[in-house]
Amino acid sequence: MIETFGSFAEVIGAPESRLAKVKGLGESSITELKVIQAAASRLLRGAVKKRPVLSSWSTVIDYCRTAQAFADREEFRVLFLDKRNQLIADEVQQTGTIDHTPVYPREVVKRALELSATAVILVHNHPSGDPTPSRADIQMTQQIISVAQSLGISVHDHIIVGKEGHASLKGLKLI
Repeated sequence: MIETFGSFAEVIGAPESRLAKVKGLGESSITELKVIQAAASRLLRGAVKKRPVLSSWSTVIDYCRTAQAFADREEFRVLFLDKRNQLIADEVQQTGTIDHTPVYPREVVKRALELSATAVILVHNHPSGDPTPSRADIQMTQQIISVAQSLGISVHDHIIVGKEGHASLKGLKLI
């Protein structure tokens, strides 16, 4: 299965429909793989919640990659942080198609205000595997920053994850 999918993370992160196509892999084995994926995600989430998020950037990246790098549709997720940069909530705001997810800056900021978050980290995946940000990704991020900034909410970064790695808009100096 690792030869087919590329890595253990890709095996457990593969959609059930793709796993069902593997010869000799039955329904109970697929369920077991999905249980392993859920357990791995909870372990990483626990590591993120126990300490300030920004002091453990590699844990945040690992968590984001585990949560959605291998999904077959785009998902837009927001990590809501308190003033100590600890995770208040992690929410998938939108799920889209294989190459697009609608994102509404107003809804991102509205939810941050509801949770009394002082900062957010935006995350989405590219099912193609290539985490390179598109022009639309950059423009949408800038719109969210503009709306959030006026209300005292910081956008620490926008991370794009994919099978081939991750991209940080802040790290790439795009925001």
